[in-house]
Amino acid sequence: MKAFVSIADRDTIEAEKRWEERDVARSIYQFLSQTREKHGDKNAISFQLQSGPADSAETLTWAQYHGLVTQAANLFRSLGIGPSDVVAFVLPNCIETAVTVLGGSVAGIVNPINPLLDADQISSILRETKAKVVVTLKSFPKTEVAQRVAEAVRHAPEVKTVLEIDLKRYLSPPKSWIVPLVRPKNPVAHNARVLNFNAELARQPADRLVFEDVLDDRVAAYFHTGGTTGMPKVAQHKVSGMVYNGWLGSQLIFDKSDVVICPLPMFHVFAIYPILMSMIGSGAHVVFPTPAGYRGEGVFDNFWKLVERWKITYMITVPTALSALMQRPIDANVSSLRGAFSGSAPLPLELYKRFEKATGVQIIEGYGLTECTCLVSCNPPQGQKKIGSVGIPLPYTHVRILHHADGVATDCGVDQVGEICVSNPGVFPGSTYTETDKNHDLFAEGIYLRTGDLGRMDADGYLFITGRAKDLIIRGGHNIDPAEIEEALAGHEAVAMVGAIGQPDAHAGEIPCAYVELVKGAEVTQEELMAFARAHIHERAAVPKVIEILPEMPKTAVGKVFKPDLRRLAITRVYNEALAAAGVPVQVVSVVEDKKRGLVAHVSRAEGVGEMAVMAVLGQFVRPWEWAEEA
Repeated sequence: MKAFVSIADRDTIEAEKRWEERDVARSIYQFLSQTREKHGDKNAISFQLQSGPADSAETLTWAQYHGLVTQAANLFRSLGIGPSDVVAFVLPNCIETAVTVLGGSVAGIVNPINPLLDADQISSILRETKAKVVVTLKSFPKTEVAQRVAEAVRHAPEVKTVLEIDLKRYLSPPKSWIVPLVRPKNPVAHNARVLNFNAELARQPADRLVFEDVLDDRVAAYFHTGGTTGMPKVAQHKVSGMVYNGWLGSQLIFDKSDVVICPLPMFHVFAIYPILMSMIGSGAHVVFPTPAGYRGEGVFDNFWKLVERWKITYMITVPTALSALMQRPIDANVSSLRGAFSGSAPLPLELYKRFEKATGVQIIEGYGLTECTCLVSCNPPQGQKKIGSVGIPLPYTHVRILHHADGVATDCGVDQVGEICVSNPGVFPGSTYTETDKNHDLFAEGIYLRTGDLGRMDADGYLFITGRAKDLIIRGGHNIDPAEIEEALAGHEAVAMVGAIGQPDAHAGEIPCAYVELVKGAEVTQEELMAFARAHIHERAAVPKVIEILPEMPKTAVGKVFKPDLRRLAITRVYNEALAAAGVPVQVVSVVEDKKRGLVAHVSRAEGVGEMAVMAVLGQFVRPWEWAEEA
């Protein structure tokens, strides 16, 4: 493991040389070619369709991966993709996904799309990015990706070619014989031509590009924001930011001897930039288990055996996955494991402790955003880790905590809460989103991205996230716009006002819940409102877990719903239900805003009940607690 750069070293580096002046790759193809020259015969990427520790897997060396990426880039160029044209892909994880990511960014602009989105959302993204080529699955059992993409392409007229990947090639008899018999038909017709991805790939040269590589910095990727409802915004990523993320991983964390398991989807920035790009930078080896990653059948049950099989040194995870893993015994030799990286959502303290006790390995929390081409800060893998913080800003990253008032931004002091604003090589000032109007008021002083997250920095330079200026609900790392829930429930004739928030959840971090105020004289049950929500909210993840009817909604002076009070109600209800279920005879008596920690639950004392008993229950949640009298 490489030593994490200290704050003093980071400042020295920044003063000595700007990122733009570093001798780093100037294109994605150059970045990958350098790795092939250094580590050509080493393993680069492994993928296994099924999760068993003895199931077959396909592995590419860096030389083989380079050849396939070259073929893919040539294929996309032959289909009319130039430097400013878009190749979209709607795929689960597989070898072809990793090939498409880089091949698309070499030939033009690659646009990963979440295959769990519905057809309307996929179509909206295709139209927004003006994609010409779409890479997706051939119709396959137990998935409707092909059908949804076909429907989406029907409403995206600029898509001229659909390239299909058949996962059957990863199966051996007798399973491979069965697939054609049970393969779902795709009845949706569209005007794009449909070609076999691997067959077309094989027609292209693997030893050279048939076009001139662009070495000037340019946009090479479009990543949509995480929203599972509504139309996600599309962020633009430049080559410099993509390479920067890979450089960070190679300089600070990984080296050529590392083997990393990443059961996260390759439509998300976490899997592509801190992981895949860092593998390229360092020459390390990454393993992707199953098309659905952690969601794949048997992945949680077999995870520790997979660590043993591949001799994993680092695991990549998110709090929801860690929670599920801690419910399984560690039934394998995991002595090769040196670290675990967690992101996407805050990590509960109790989960951190349970993982460290079970594995002997510490979790390293970090912070990143799609709008920053991912990485912003990280706890030092070998240095001091502050539990609850997201670490120190990475080299060439400048984080400011700003207070905005009357159009003026002022810096907050030590431990003062304000909006987290970021400038680094991954931030694209002025043009973060493809839609110009979405960039309005997005930057402080023209260069610092306003993240919408609230946080503070302590005297040691560690960053703590305390809340969100935005109202987004983050369910297991997926962003849900509360406006979608509110608009749907407001359509009920008995509803006068709606407020949707994220309530604490031990597994997903938070899940949607809604509070409603009824029209005067109206009557409706919670069950009826829940049925109405299920019928009118098209994304299942956004359907509220709980809908509560209040006699009167808490409001601001101008009559808007005051959501901090709703969050207090939700924290009180959820925490008290958890305490009661665990048989711990104490209660949350109030929830108070703390300047450093955000909302804090105050818990009453009871004779014979100690801190450990309460922590065993409430430590599963992200929001902190303390004894009421100590407050």
